[in-house]
Amino acid sequence: MLVKTHLSSQFGCFEIQGSELGITSVKKVAVEPCPSSPVPPELEECVRQLGEYFRRERQEFDLKLDFGGAPEFNHAVWQELLKIPYGRTTSYLAIAEALDNPESVRAVGQANAHNPIAIIVPCHRCIAKSGDLHGYYYGLDMKRALLELENPLSFARQGNLFE
Repeated sequence: MLVKTHLSSQFGCFEIQGSELGITSVKKVAVEPCPSSPVPPELEECVRQLGEYFRRERQEFDLKLDFGGAPEFNHAVWQELLKIPYGRTTSYLAIAEALDNPESVRAVGQANAHNPIAIIVPCHRCIAKSGDLHGYYYGLDMKRALLELENPLSFARQGNLFE
């Protein structure tokens, strides 16, 4: 049976869904205030680990994930995303090449856009080969903020030194 709960963070309110098979969805929701619902036992570990991540106390997740009936290509892309180390990035092209299909760069981008398990499956760590930030379902400001959380020296915004 699918259960859900919410987690409030400095990045907003996240709705988490899953079952005894694993986490099926982590998505940011536009709800104010973030509901404070009881945390079902199936989701307790996910809530704990996400909280640690947001406090910079966790760099890797150790959770069962359930991608359900997702297309095989998407599943393969998400498995590659799980290999990207905390605080690092890779390109859509590098993922396409890892899948032995360098022409599938756009399809990799689409798989990222349909990633149901945000943050844990770190599609925010995937950027353009030029180094530019592209395409994140919660906006580029959120993508930059997550990258900055993980690697403040490399991804922090540069302030204006002169007025």
